Amino acid sequence: MSTHSFRTALTLYRSGTLSLAQAARHAGCSEAAMASALDGRARSRRARIDTDADRRLLVDV
Repeated sequence: MSTHSFRTALTLYRSGTLSLAQAARHAGCSEAAMASALDGRARSRRARIDTDADRRLLVDV
């Protein structure tokens, strides 16, 4: 895992472009390693965004 790919993956995750799993694959690390690199606030915020998006998908179908 290179520092550049890890930083890029974090940036893409924080912007909402990648999910946590996708970011981890892009960085070449485990989801646990990626999650530990994020602060708790960013993870909880992203989880709320993902949950809200899932609800909208269910309603729109």
